[in-house]
This record gives sequence, C-alpha cells and structure tokens, in this order.
Amino acid sequence: MAFLLFQLNSLRSRLILLVALAIAPIAVMTLVSGVRERQHAVQVAEENLQRLTNLAAANEAQSIEGARQILRDLASIPDLMGDQQHCSRLLANIQRQNPDYANLGLIQLNGDVTCSAIPSSTPVNLADRSHFRRAVHLRRFVAGGYVFGRVIQKHTVNLTYPLLGDRDQVKAVVFAALDLTKLDRFVADIKLPPGSLLLTSDSEGKIISRKPNPDQWFGQLVWPEMRAAMAGEPGKPVLLTGPDGVERLHRFARVGNNGLSDYTVTIGIPADDITAAARHDQLLDMVALAVTLALALLAAWFVGDVLVLRRVKRLATTANSIASGTLGARSGIVYGNEEISELARALDAMAEALQQKELQHMKAESQLRLADQRKDEFLAMLAHELRNPLAPISAGAQLLQSGHATAAAVERTASIIVRQVHHMTRLVDDLLDVSRVTRGLVTVTRVPLNVADVVADAVEQAEPLFKSKHQHFELSLPEVPQQVSGDHKRLVQVLVNVLNNAAKYTAVDGTIKLSVHGGDGVVRMVVSDSGIGMAPELRARVFELFAQADRNPDRSQGGLGLGLALVKSLVELHGGSVSADSPGEQQGSTFTISLPGGPGQHAPAASGPSAGAGAKLRVLVVDDNIDAAQTLQLLLDASGHEVLVAHTALEALEIAQRMSPELCLLDIGLPDLSGNELARGLRALPQTANATLVAVTGYGSREDRDLASEAGFDHYFVKPVDVEALLALIGKLSPATPTT
Repeated sequence: MAFLLFQLNSLRSRLILLVALAIAPIAVMTLVSGVRERQHAVQVAEENLQRLTNLAAANEAQSIEGARQILRDLASIPDLMGDQQHCSRLLANIQRQNPDYANLGLIQLNGDVTCSAIPSSTPVNLADRSHFRRAVHLRRFVAGGYVFGRVIQKHTVNLTYPLLGDRDQVKAVVFAALDLTKLDRFVADIKLPPGSLLLTSDSEGKIISRKPNPDQWFGQLVWPEMRAAMAGEPGKPVLLTGPDGVERLHRFARVGNNGLSDYTVTIGIPADDITAAARHDQLLDMVALAVTLALALLAAWFVGDVLVLRRVKRLATTANSIASGTLGARSGIVYGNEEISELARALDAMAEALQQKELQHMKAESQLRLADQRKDEFLAMLAHELRNPLAPISAGAQLLQSGHATAAAVERTASIIVRQVHHMTRLVDDLLDVSRVTRGLVTVTRVPLNVADVVADAVEQAEPLFKSKHQHFELSLPEVPQQVSGDHKRLVQVLVNVLNNAAKYTAVDGTIKLSVHGGDGVVRMVVSDSGIGMAPELRARVFELFAQADRNPDRSQGGLGLGLALVKSLVELHGGSVSADSPGEQQGSTFTISLPGGPGQHAPAASGPSAGAGAKLRVLVVDDNIDAAQTLQLLLDASGHEVLVAHTALEALEIAQRMSPELCLLDIGLPDLSGNELARGLRALPQTANATLVAVTGYGSREDRDLASEAGFDHYFVKPVDVEALLALIGKLSPATPTT
C-alpha cells in the first residue's frame, strides 16, 4: 500500500484512488444492505407467517368453542339420560342442523354409547378412548385426539363434556365427533406460496388437518423434528426440512387457550422463496455498483491536474488558515456554476458561520458566567433567608425547653416561633409556585371578578407590613366598578407580591399608592412608591428570577427575588401584562398590571360559613414522625379535644375500631400503608365511615391532592400546617352520632 501511494504522484492518479476509496464504503454498504434486506424479508415473512398461523388457530378454536357450547347446552337438558330413542332423535335433529359434526352421542360411565345421532347396528363401547377417560377424570370439556370413527367411518376428533350430578359427580359424558374435512374450511381459502405446508396435530402428534392433500395425511404422525418444534415455544420461528427434502420456515400457534385443546397449528413457507426477491435486488445493486465505479474512475482520469489543481491549492490554503484560527480567511475564488466554486462558496460560508458561532459562543459563555454568579448569589441569599427565621426558632425552642420562662415569655416566644414558621412557609411556597409555573403545571380558573374585591383582599394581606414600617398607604378606586375574568386567589397573590415589594424597598414613613383605572377594554392596577427606585439596568431584568435591587447576601430587605417573576408569569396566564418604571435610583418605582376587562356590576361578597360552636371531638392523629404527632396532640389537647395517637396505619385501624374517632388527621407517608390506603380502610369501617378525614402531609402537588380526594379525604393541609386554618376547620365540625 505504501508503494502504491508513493507511485501516485499526480492529481489524476490520486483522484482515481480517492474515487476508489469513496466507492469502497458504498460497496460495503451495498453488501450490508443486501444482507439487511434478506434479514428484513425473513422478519416480515416471520411476522406475516405468525399472523396467518394465529388466524388458522383462531378459526379452529372457534370451531371447537362452538362444539363446547353445543355440548354444554346438551349437558344441561334434564331428560337427556331418559328415553334412549327420544335422546337419539334429539341428537339426530341437532346433527342435521350442524353438519360439521359427524356424530353426537351419550356415553355411560362404563363406556357404552346409549344414545347417538347416527344409529349403530352393534353396541359401541368407548371405554378405551382417552378423551372419554379424561372427561370423566377432569370433569370438564376435553378436545380429544385423532379418531377414525367406528360407526361413521370418518376422520374425526371427539369433543367430550361431562354430565354432572347434584354433588358434581359425573353421571355420563356427551360427545361430538367433529368431521376433520370440515375443521379447516378457512384453511382452504388461505393463499400460500407454492411448496408451503399447513398442518394441525393433536397432543399425540397425529395430523388432524393439512394443506395440501389432507385426506392422505389424516391420523399420521408428524416427523420427529416437527414434533419437537411443536412442543417448544409457540411463537418461536423454526427452520425445518420436511420429509420431502424442502427446508421451510415454520411458525406455531396453540388452538385456543385456558385448556380448550392440546392442538398445535403450524404453517411453513419454503426458505428459498422468502429471500428470492431480496437476492434478486442485491444482484441488481451489485451490477449498478460496478457500473458506477467504472464511470467514476473514468471521470477521475479525464479531469486532470490543470483544470483543478490551482484552485484546489487555494482552497487548501484557505482551509489551513481557518483551521489555524484565522476565521477571517476567504478563498478569493470568483464563484461560478461548477463544483469547485460551490466548494469555495461553502468554505467561505463556513468561515463566516464559524465567526458568528465564535461570537455567539463568547456571548453564551459570558451569559453562563453571569447565570452561575447569580445562582451562587441566590444560594447565598437562600441560606441567609433560611437561617434568619431558624435563629429565633432555635432560641425560642431552647427557652421553652429550659422550663424557666415566665408565662409572658412563653407567649411571646410562641408568637415569635409561629411568625418565623409562617415566614419560612412563604419562602418555600414561593419556590414551589415558581417551579410549578415554569414547568407549566399551574392552571387558572377564570370567573368574572370585581377588581375592588381583589384589591380589598390584597390590601388586607399587605397592610401588616405597611403598619410595621409606619408607611402611608393611599388607595384610589374608580367610581364605575371594574370587572376582569380570572382566578381570584392568583390575582390576589399577584397584587400582594407587588405591594409587598413596594413596602420592602420603601423606607419607614414612606408612601405607597394603589390606583385602579379602566378603559379601552383593559383594567390597570398601578402601584407606585417613594422607595429606592431602580437603575436602568435593573428595570431591564426586574421580572427575571432572583433579580433584586440589592444582591448583597447581608441585605435587610429579605426575600429570594422570586415574587416579581411569579407576578409576570401569573399575569401572562391571565392574558395580561406587567411593566415596571422608575425615574432612577432613590426616586421611587411604579408597577402597572394590565388585564383584559372593563366596567361591570359590583358582585356582593359571599358570606363565609359561620364558625361552629367549638364542640369537643374525639380526634385520631396518625403520623410516623413522633415529634410532629406529639406537637399536634398538645395543640388539640389545649383546645379540649380527646386525642388518640398512632404512628402506623395498622395501629390506627385498631384504635379506630375500638374508639370510633370523629376526626382523623392522617399523614400520607406512613411506614406500612400509605395514608390514602389508610383513608380507604377507615371509610370501610362502620366506626369511621362518617368521620371527617383530613390529610396532613408534606406532599403538596395537584396530583397528590387528587389522589387524596379519590381515597376519601375531606380536607388537605400541607406541612407546616396553618394552625389557625386547622383550628378554624375543627371549630366548624360537630360530634358525630355515637356508633352502636
């Protein structure tokens, strides 16, 4: 090979070598393609053959199933074992209506045929027939093997069904002799390639149907190789050489299922016929490849050095320059309509594209560095925000544990712990909301809403923050009530986030204004403040995730930079938009929420359900977290309820049967059974069938809530539990009627 390359010192000879090398993979692929075509032909043939075999087996199973139904009906006739002449006339009439059956009859337990559709001049005893003995022994329908009828002198298979007495004892056996020439009328219509074989054998390997020449083969044993293949896996293709010396591809199928029969159907197609077309196509491909190779070598020989060498060298020089990093290099070739001009054009376009890609790569790298930096800053902020409430919670817990705190200190410490837990819950809820929105898991339910109601609920939630910073809040509503179509809870969440953001970045004694305007089919809610304002670069990204005015982890405003990103997503889900504006730093900010809407009627606020009388209940608390269960027990004990505690589902079921709780607070993630399974079990108990079931769990997705509702839960709380909401719910309940 080295000597050959040394002798190839001209472009012409090298082009010839190049063409030969280029054609070589095509030649290999042609060979591989031919092999694959043959394999594909075999695979297609196997699939078609299995479908055809299954159809033949299904047809025979249908015939046998019809016989089973007829025998079952005969076995149900009360007087079948009565008068023999009447029985024979009845069977003869049924046999005339079903000509596929050569005979129908009744066999006594000693084997005597006492009733038959075809009369016999001599007594017939079938005690030696295996199908009769199996039907008596198994006490069910049995499809027997090949039989040449003693009375009817036909090739048949006998199908038997036992007559059972009051104690399921066999009294007699009815049988139907199925004429094998009628078994496979479907088979006669199957179009098979010449030389193909279709046959069905019984459990002993005797042929009960065959195509072609069925009459010559009835009752004969299949050859040993075929017998072994039939005993193997039904769906496995097998290549077998028959007694006639023809190699065939066979597929097998059992006739019926659930013990209907022991018959096996097989269809075999000559192996040579399967790949004949593929071999012919491969031969044509090889001829075409040879012609292509000859033409390519001639073209390479006549192109020559002079026509292409100089331009090829220029292209090579340009390519080397590009490869060395000079992406501004160009070929300088005047483009024409021939191939080298196309190559030059492609090379120049590639160089330009590489330049653009390099610029994009540099830009993307810069964005990645910025994103990585923002991620690190966010993690630092997250750690800071989580440590802030953990510190007073930890200190308060230690104070309570010491046992030296006064009642006032305990009350103040409990208030601090509750407030800090609420703060941590809001942080986690913001993270979960942003995750659900970005993954498209949040849907909004749109109903007509009065904007004033949304504003009132939002202001009520934001007002404590205004008061804590002594900020002045001004509200301006239009004289004509405005209405939008949306989700009340989500729109309140949007407005609360904007108001809280304004309060967070506005100094003590600052001013926050909220005004509502309508017109041109749009309702605008405008929130303005006298706070720290925004620089132009912050305005451009204020609605991005983790964007905040102060990126320092030690800043005092708090939060994770998620609120405004959530605002933008939720507003867009309502078909609206949100914008931010600021004259500059220390000059305040203005946020405008625009939603489709217009003037509407004022919807009166729905009166909520009144709180109950605070009846004392028998409560079952189930949680494998001992601390959580005991804390909830202490809370409910303090409210005067009788509390029962269990840490496993099985323990809870035992307590429920014994104590009949009226309210069950169940964790979902239990060690033995899930809370959903426990809820179903409680609903099934008479003691708790009407109890109120409340899920108290850390799982908070929509799917988890749907599963809990299907399991029978009445209410769903996500940990950490909103204690006020839970107590309010319990206060509305009344004791159930005692279970007797």
